[in-house]
Amino acid sequence: MAGHRKYHERTIAPVGDPLAAAGLLVAVRQDRDHVCYEGPEGYAVAVDPVAEVIADRRRLVVRTDEGRRTSPFSAEALRGLPTLLDEVSVDAWRCYGWAGFELAAARDGMVELLDDEPFLHLMIPRVEVRFHANGTLLRALDVADLDAVQADLEKAPPVRPPGQPTPVDDWDAEGYLYAVDRAMRTIRSGRLQKVILSRTVPVAFPVDLPATYRLGRQANTPARSYLLRLGGLAATGFSPETVVEVARGWVTTQPVAGTRARTGHEDIDEPLRQELLTDPKEVYEHAISVKVAVDELAELCPGAPVEVPEFMAVRQRGSVQHLASTVRSPLAATSHAWDAFSALFPAVTTSGVPKRAAYEVIHELEPSARGLYGGAVLTYDSDGAMDAAVALRTVYQRDGRTWLQVGAGIVGTSLPERELTETREKLATIARYLVAERPDHAAGERRGQPSTATREMGQPCSRSV
Repeated sequence: MAGHRKYHERTIAPVGDPLAAAGLLVAVRQDRDHVCYEGPEGYAVAVDPVAEVIADRRRLVVRTDEGRRTSPFSAEALRGLPTLLDEVSVDAWRCYGWAGFELAAARDGMVELLDDEPFLHLMIPRVEVRFHANGTLLRALDVADLDAVQADLEKAPPVRPPGQPTPVDDWDAEGYLYAVDRAMRTIRSGRLQKVILSRTVPVAFPVDLPATYRLGRQANTPARSYLLRLGGLAATGFSPETVVEVARGWVTTQPVAGTRARTGHEDIDEPLRQELLTDPKEVYEHAISVKVAVDELAELCPGAPVEVPEFMAVRQRGSVQHLASTVRSPLAATSHAWDAFSALFPAVTTSGVPKRAAYEVIHELEPSARGLYGGAVLTYDSDGAMDAAVALRTVYQRDGRTWLQVGAGIVGTSLPERELTETREKLATIARYLVAERPDHAAGERRGQPSTATREMGQPCSRSV
């Protein structure tokens, strides 16, 4: 591949505290777009895009240092992402980014459910650090960046305490109860079997996302975690599940549905665990979610076995415990990770059964588009591997606004008050760890950036200085 740029690579000693080190790298590069992602191999930090892919309902744009290329967005364009990314003149890349919940409606041609905001933003970084137990891999397109990152990690000034968390008030409980009641009546009419309804909780102060990430991750037990700023969107969160994992010829999804509180006190949590395992509503909600995952993989991988190696395990995820299953199948040689993503996204546990009807009901009953909530934060490698975490238990920032969003799975036998309580239990996973931004810190960050598709897509990539 003549003309392709190659990453300079260097492996240095492992760091003692990868979470703190990842936070340090992000903190000293706050003026650049970045993604920190904790995946199955550990933490990784990607900084400063050399190439980006951004999509909204009208178009899909590929931006590089050389310029930009635009095409109409479609389901075929989504499945064609491997070809688009392979055309970027960088070898052996890993792509980082996010997919918004509305990407599903766009893929399925449900344009009436869409606004003008981007629903996909991916980037290939100039600088990347992967933290492993046996060493820290530094990668950069410019050797000077490699040296700078190594110097930052080696000088490693003492990390300041992340600060004290600030309480967040509850919000619009009555409105949520009303929406749940309407959803139940819709389910009983036969239009669908299940829908995940969410509510938004505004945060009245700007949040220090790196400090919140560090504090919250120390206290949580997520399947994946992330800290990102791409374009006008910033977020940090602690995901309870993955929607897509593609590795070593297999595609895996891990639906999580069914919830009870977790206090950290075994004498309280064990009875709640037994209640979770035997509650008819929770078991039904979980079982139909697993069935959808099995059906989706069977369609994606015709003729291949679909396995459920784990069914209705109880997983501890911060302030809650969930019913969780694992569903997997060999991925056909003719398929790739974005085929799997298109088949499984969004997670059935953030949408409903059937999914298409759930998109419509969510659009009818929730006051605004979800954006990243219920979507995914993901990595995708040039060798075809993918890891996509469901975007839940997250704090979001855009256009000077900060908010939380949380939902519950509604079925015909739901109790509205219990569903409201479940949202409060889940909120505790993130809300109790929000660290307010210090005024001196806020002055040094980019704030209030426009978030329209025009701003997101209008310029080629350029190196931050």
